[in-house]
Amino acid sequence: MKSPWLLRFPPRPDARVRLVCLPGAGSTASMYHPWSTRFPEEVEICAVQLPGRGGRLRETAYRRMEPLADALTEVLRAECDRPVVLFGHSLGALIAYEVAARLRELPGATVAALIVAAHKAPHLGSAEVSSHDLPDEELLAFLDRLGGTPEGVLARPDIRRLALPALRADFELDFTYAYRERPPLDIPLCAFGGAADALVSESELDAWDRHTARTFRMRRLPGGHFFLTGPHGADMLARMRAQMLALARPDLPDHGRPHTATPRTGTPRTGEDRVAHV
Repeated sequence: MKSPWLLRFPPRPDARVRLVCLPGAGSTASMYHPWSTRFPEEVEICAVQLPGRGGRLRETAYRRMEPLADALTEVLRAECDRPVVLFGHSLGALIAYEVAARLRELPGATVAALIVAAHKAPHLGSAEVSSHDLPDEELLAFLDRLGGTPEGVLARPDIRRLALPALRADFELDFTYAYRERPPLDIPLCAFGGAADALVSESELDAWDRHTARTFRMRRLPGGHFFLTGPHGADMLARMRAQMLALARPDLPDHGRPHTATPRTGTPRTGEDRVAHV
């Protein structure tokens, strides 16, 4: 039965791996449609459509994490008939983490890896953006400063009327997020960020390390909060593609992994080095 939660770009019933992507605040599943041509046939690209936007515009958007993560976990449980990798941008990163943590409690439903972008680690809390309470004009000015929205789109009253309710709900969902202490995930975790992101610092991105007992990879790329839609987004996709191929074609020697990794700046680690640079 077709679920309103998941859009497939396109359906690939014979795919060996499933990449489930979660959009950021106010975004729709369609932001991931261009990715359908960036991954091989072995990978099925699925994007989560949250209530209150796109084809679910008439539904009420969630304003709290717990009921949303619980509902989405039930949906994705049925998708774990093959290796599943979760990817989330911004608020989507936080949701992806909460869903991954819930899925591991369910028999046979563990995801294969978690990839996050443009959000601080969960134990550091929300992005601390209380924009859901702002008047419309101030909220729009904040979005303009953040970037990521095509120029002139939110100047149209019809678009604003449709988009702002879900946007406010998403900001409230993030602002009220409360981390619940739990053991690290037993899956690899990759964290990407924009070097000029005003919302997420390098140390806040690096702090995702705490949430995996397996390999942790972190990389910052040129750009701001929406670096993945800029010219260097292709770099992130190339590295994700390599990771997906490693799951789909385990017999492939190097999985097409790019060899342009550069050392991350920061405090040198001691002891067992679980960190690899993407």
